[in-house]
Amino acid sequence: MIHRMVFHNGRLLPVEEVRLSPGQAGLLSGWGLFTTIRVIEGVPFAFERHWQRLARDAERTHCPFPFDEETVRTQLGQVLAANNVREGCARIYAIYNQFGLWRSDEDFPQADLVMYSSGLPAHRDRARLGLREHGRHAGSPLAGVKVTSWLNNLWNLHEAQQAGFDEVVLLNERGEVSECTAANIFCARDGRVATPPLSSGCLAGITRSILLEIGPKVGVPVEERTLFPEDFYTADEVFISSTNRNVIPATEIAGRAVGSAKVPIMTKLEKAFDSYIRDYVEAHSTAIGKR
Repeated sequence: MIHRMVFHNGRLLPVEEVRLSPGQAGLLSGWGLFTTIRVIEGVPFAFERHWQRLARDAERTHCPFPFDEETVRTQLGQVLAANNVREGCARIYAIYNQFGLWRSDEDFPQADLVMYSSGLPAHRDRARLGLREHGRHAGSPLAGVKVTSWLNNLWNLHEAQQAGFDEVVLLNERGEVSECTAANIFCARDGRVATPPLSSGCLAGITRSILLEIGPKVGVPVEERTLFPEDFYTADEVFISSTNRNVIPATEIAGRAVGSAKVPIMTKLEKAFDSYIRDYVEAHSTAIGKR
């Protein structure tokens, strides 16, 4: 559940006072962008990476994005302080406002900026995954863009959870593994780790990007490679990554046991990721203190 104080277009307001226009076509049509940021010791983790992805996706979707990175970072800090968030998560939304027949004539900016926070969602230590054919369209010009029209993800996740799974592996139109609805997926064999490439239609996840960077530094090669379900069924380890879950092992895909109870490669990556987080938080806590 979101916290009470919400940032909207330059103002920090109680949630009941925030008004989004019924003529906001971007809200009604799903033309907007968002990102979810982990908050650790009051620090928005990997903020720069999230911002770069938002800016890239704004250009790709032609969504107005007239915002300044450092200004928004400061405003997000105000949200976290107002809601007393030390550990949790935050969301940043940019919603295209003035376009199309059904817009209003109200004095709103081209894009609404909305930010709020919440606690961390609960999740299991090990994930059971379903499988969905044609869950991703890799050929779409919007493949890999984190837009607010999120129904495909929510619908697939709901169906998977109704069937008793925690998440679901989405295949693209070529039968390749792409990702889960809110997580990237990895498999390990013989000490090497692979994850689907962006050409599979998956999101360029923030945790994914960090794992690709730090893996080789700790002796764990991590590569992008076209993968099929069979690669996961026969892997030594299978795990997923996301902002809110970091890295957790998967034990099942569509009723088939995958991996094993021992996950030494994932554990090594997890420790390296935890070290990366500690270094980032320490550096940015110091920077915040100097402001």
